[in-house]
Amino acid sequence: MSKRFENEGVCGLCGRFVERRTRHHLIPRTRHGNKRVKRSYDRETLNQTVPLCPACHRQIHRTLTEKELERDLNTVEALLKHPEISRFVNWIEKKPHGVVDEEQRARRTGQPPTGSWNACGDSLGQAGV
Repeated sequence: MSKRFENEGVCGLCGRFVERRTRHHLIPRTRHGNKRVKRSYDRETLNQTVPLCPACHRQIHRTLTEKELERDLNTVEALLKHPEISRFVNWIEKKPHGVVDEEQRARRTGQPPTGSWNACGDSLGQAGV
């Protein structure tokens, strides 16, 4: 079994250099037992993964079903053509690593973000500049 997390590197979707990446199975593992999937894909194809930043990985699974990922969106190119994913990638590729995670943590805890960036990617104290 491959590692679930990888060290720093470039996200395979947004292209940002990030401190931690997760492995996204292009064909979701939950679909590997499906008869149609077993007939359609070989083992190598089923186990293809792409390293993603946590924000992109979360967005993919929030936006798309496992069946959509397996049938229609099982390549990085196909994911980037999806309107919602494309819009998210265009937005996040301009943000520094951690800005989305800090904002989500702040919402959960009710505390202000600890970093020096706000949700718009502006330096705190310089918003709107």
